[in-house]
This record gives sequence, structure tokens and C-alpha cells, in this order.
Amino acid sequence: MRGPHNIWRLIRTGATFERTGAMQVILDKLDIPPLLKLTIRITGKPFKLLGLRGDIKFPPIVRALTALGPAYIKFGQILSTRPDVVGVELAQELSILQESLPPFSKDIALLEIEKDLEISVDEVFLDISEPIAAASIAQVHKAKLKSSNKTVAIKVLRPGIEKAFKKDIDAFYLAANIIETVSPKSRRLRPFDVVEHFNTVVEGELDLRLEASAASEFASNTSSDDLLSIPSIHWEVSGRRVMTLDWIDGIPLADLNALENSGVNMSELSTHILSMFLRHALRDGFFHGDMHQGNLKLNSKGELVIFDFGIMGRIDKYTRRVYAEILMGFIKKDYRRVAEVHFEAGYISSDQDVDLFAQALRSVGEPIFGQNSENISMAKLLSHLFDVTERFGMETRTELILLQRTMVVVEGVSRSLNPSSLDIWEAARPEVESYIKNNLGPKALIRDLINTAQTLSHFGPKLPNLLENLLNNDKKNKSKIKKNNFKSKLTWALIGSATTTLIIIILNHL
Repeated sequence: MRGPHNIWRLIRTGATFERTGAMQVILDKLDIPPLLKLTIRITGKPFKLLGLRGDIKFPPIVRALTALGPAYIKFGQILSTRPDVVGVELAQELSILQESLPPFSKDIALLEIEKDLEISVDEVFLDISEPIAAASIAQVHKAKLKSSNKTVAIKVLRPGIEKAFKKDIDAFYLAANIIETVSPKSRRLRPFDVVEHFNTVVEGELDLRLEASAASEFASNTSSDDLLSIPSIHWEVSGRRVMTLDWIDGIPLADLNALENSGVNMSELSTHILSMFLRHALRDGFFHGDMHQGNLKLNSKGELVIFDFGIMGRIDKYTRRVYAEILMGFIKKDYRRVAEVHFEAGYISSDQDVDLFAQALRSVGEPIFGQNSENISMAKLLSHLFDVTERFGMETRTELILLQRTMVVVEGVSRSLNPSSLDIWEAARPEVESYIKNNLGPKALIRDLINTAQTLSHFGPKLPNLLENLLNNDKKNKSKIKKNNFKSKLTWALIGSATTTLIIIILNHL
């Protein structure tokens, strides 16, 4: 429960942050009065020895989070996707938390598998390996299915992870309330909503049935995409705490030497990754939200293999159109149109000056045009963009944050493969143009009209009841005004029904 009893957890957290040096980093980033900062530092000193020491090989905040345990590690991972909240530099630092963490024993994992699936592992699996990868929430074992001799990966949640997360998330909510109280300016970044977002993500990751479902949906959406492979889920040996999926061999994208020795065209691969991500985001509105090198392989067929579907992003049709228009505006250097789209979507208040905003956006876009990826810092670009939007009062758009962050990560992956000649705008252009052609042109207009007409036609069966209700109301209200209102409603109802039917007939014959 969220309440004062969580104060001890915050004290322990604060003490650990003080002992590891993370407290100073946080205070430097928070926009709070100097006297309050000094007070926090002074009052925190006596509690320092209550904190955990952590691993000194990590930077201060990473050191503190890894010492405090899985919930804090996961929170740090989520914050690494929110450069708008923690800043670009700290977001990059927190990305260290994406790396492997200490595993739990194989024997415990086997017990967890048997308990969740209600099976004997010896009857279902062969050659279960020691943990080959471990994260804050789960770890992975390699094995074979006894029924088919097929090689699979078994993902198993850490024992007791649900209870541990519940306790710490309650403390996070209390901390968010305190931050919003002592730093009113932080409310624009909505700390409470950030914790709410974290809670939602974690709830999804703590039920592997949801991750399996996300993997299945992603595979269905991308089944016709070239040079892409998504592992299949084995539902019969998957449950809430265990997920079994195909094992796909390949070269990790972090192993650049192995990739080069394989003979793959690194330039084409880098462009393929970037354009593929945009295709999923714009075409499907459902994209992989954690596309760092650790979740990507290249198989022997030259296909990109994507796995780990714990963090997925969704954007609705309207937001996709807005995002595509913004991207195309940057590609065409039409900063006025980019600014107008922000105003039309309600991202920027109407009392702001559209021309000044367009000028500010030009300062974001111009420095990177004509530059290859070696000369572009996407981190600095994103930081500048956040500064611009803050200056014009744009609140955090939670539906775009994961998309923006993943775009930066994907660009980083592509840059690592082709550091000398990658042009991110030219790589993005074909997918953005294709989306706009199919969703903002004449075909899209006709499709929207058909969808609208079909929606209106659903009211057709309700017309008899509508007429009966209107007649009953007319009998109760004999006044002339009421009669006129009835006739008007009846007339428009009949006209609307006839018009709807006519539209459907015409559009279906186009």
C-alpha cells in the first residue's frame, strides 16, 4: 500500500544513494532551491552508513540501483527510455543496466518451471542448460523439446519477483509525490505518471503470457516482411512465469568482427534495421521498444532476428499520421509544416507563435542535414529538441516517448554497423513516404469515408426504436414546438439513413 510505512524504504534508498554518490548527481539535476539541496545533503549524511555499498565499477546512479535490487534495476532500465525526464546523458548511463545480471541457480529454475507448468521437466525437456542470460526480472535457459527434439529457449521469472516489485513500486509512488511537492517545476515531467508507466510495464513483464502474446502479435504483423525472423511461441509449455520459444542461432549484432567476417553488407543491414523499425511503428502501430544490440541477431539466411518482447510500444492511427507528417516535414526541411502539425495535434498551445516555433525547429533540423552519422550526435539532437519543446510549453507526450527513445537506440545500432556513411533521413524517407502515400492521400480519404459510412450504418437497425420513442414523446407533448422538433428529428433521421446507404453503395463500387 502507498503510505507512510514506505518511508523506511525511502530512507534506505536515500542512504544508498548518499553512500554511492548518486544523491549528488540527482540533486544537481533537480530544479529545487539551493537551500533545500543543502538541507537534504546535511540531513542525509547521518544515514549514509545505512545504505548499501554497491559495485564500485559502476557510475554512481547505476551503482546505487544495482545494489538496491531488481525493482530498482528495472526502474533504471525504464528511465533509460525517458531522456525527457532524466536527461540524455543520464539515460545513456542507465543503459548499462540492460547488460547481463547475476543469475539464480538452475535447480531453482527447474522447480519454478515444474510449479508453473505442472509438469515434470524430465518428461518434457532435454539438455536444459545453465542460465545463458539473466536480467532483472527473468533469465533464459537453452533446452530441447523431448517431443520434437527442437531447440528452444526457456524464459523463467525470478522467484518472488512479484512480491519484491510490489513493495518497491509502492515506495516509488511516495517518492514521486515528494518530488512533485518539493520541485513544482518537475510536474511538467509528470513523475507520478512516470511511475504509473513503470508499473504498467512491469505488470506486463511479470506475466509471461502477455509477453508471449506480444511476440505472437508482432510475428503475425511482420510475417510478410523480408529479411526478418521472429521466434515462434510454444504455448503448450508456456505459462504465467515460464515462456518457451524457438531458439534461433545467429551472430549477435554487438559482435561487429563476426558480422564483418560473415560477409554481410553492413551498409545495407544498417539501413534495413532503421527502415524496418519505422515500418512497424507507422504501418502497424506496434513496435519493439527495446531494440538494442543484445536483443538482435543475424541468422545464417541474412535475416534479422528479434527477441525479448517484454517492452513493446503502441501508437494509434491518428498519432501515427501526426508523427509521419512531422518526420516528412523534417525530411523536406518544411519547418513551418512541422510547426503547424504540432499546433493542429494540440501538442503546442494555440497562444504560442507558430513562426517562432518553426524557427526553433529549424535550429534542430538544419545542423544534421547533409551530415553522415559520424558527425551527428542523436543524443545532442534529442536534448536540443526537448529544450525547444519545453520552451514552448509542450508537455511530455507519453505516447511518443518510447517511440522517440527507441528511434535513438535503433539509430545507434545502425550507426555502429555503418559509422561512415549512414544518412538517417535518407534511410527513413522511403518508409515515411510510403506511409503518407497510403494514409494521407486520395486512397486514404476514400477508405476513411467508407469506414465512417459503415460506422453510421450501424445505427440503421436502431431507427425503428428511435421513431417509436419520438412518437411516444410526441403524444406526451402536444405543443406546436414539440411537434416541429419531432418532425425535424424524424426528417433528419430518414435523410441520414438514406444518405448513409447511398454512400456505402457508391463507395463499394469505386
